Amino acid sequence: MALAVVAAAACGALVAMQSRINGELGRELGDGYLAAFLSFGSGLIILSITALGHPATKRGVATIIRSIREGSIPWWYLAGGTAGALFVLAQGLTAALLGVALFTVATVTGQTLSGLLVDRRGVGTMAPKPITAFRLVGAGLAVLAVGFAVSPQIQLGVAPWVLILPLAAGLGLGWQQAVNGQLRELAKSALTATFFNFAFGTAVLAIILLVHGLISGLPQQLAGSPWLYVGGAIGIIFVAGYAIVVRITGVLLLGLGAIAGQLAASLAFDLALPVADHPIAWQTIVGTIATFVAIAVAAIPVRATSGAPRS
Repeated sequence: MALAVVAAAACGALVAMQSRINGELGRELGDGYLAAFLSFGSGLIILSITALGHPATKRGVATIIRSIREGSIPWWYLAGGTAGALFVLAQGLTAALLGVALFTVATVTGQTLSGLLVDRRGVGTMAPKPITAFRLVGAGLAVLAVGFAVSPQIQLGVAPWVLILPLAAGLGLGWQQAVNGQLRELAKSALTATFFNFAFGTAVLAIILLVHGLISGLPQQLAGSPWLYVGGAIGIIFVAGYAIVVRITGVLLLGLGAIAGQLAASLAFDLALPVADHPIAWQTIVGTIATFVAIAVAAIPVRATSGAPRS
């Protein structure tokens, strides 16, 4: 469990890195919709090439398609990429406006709520997990810690949609992690689950980009910096990582570990590559530390409060 939470935190750090990259790509292009499509589309290209030369991934894809046709799993397990598409779209449209830290707090709130709800209900072979006092307190502490961490950066003049969009994206992340975990278990391949995630997400973003392009047009040229196009490759790593560890941690603890990693990495990026008008304050450092305390509280097992061990 401890190693799984560490892995979740490492994946969360990659999410923060992707947020910074996609936010910068959207800013340079002047079009967050195109930035999101390029990020997801590049990931899909990498995964498609990998699938052609990786037998386990090819077998996994065939297993998933056959299971959908036979009705042994619902088709909407494939739709986890929709939440990923919304998250990447929110990165491209709002991360550069909010700064990585404030973008993170909005997604964290939604992600924590969805983690509690998905764990409580269970998905597929993932049994429901009760909402214990420790899990509830840990989740609440995480949200408060992240809110405190970015409190100096909150601006009353920010348009509501700039915060609502990443909040909605965060709500979808818990469900995405759960269904991707189910695909990974069935296919016995994390890359297979990641492939379907990127395929569905790219299709959704292509439709959104088409509508946006017809209404507002598209940029005449792409951004020149090559590093701005590695967001898709980074996404492959953390989506596959989440699909592996969610079976061990559950959705809530996975989310909290990822949140701690995101906030710690966001702090590091804002220190090394500061966004204009977003200075680092002491509250950010204290809040980051408090998120790790929240993980420890939420991870306390129920049996720790009883006199005898539970079977």
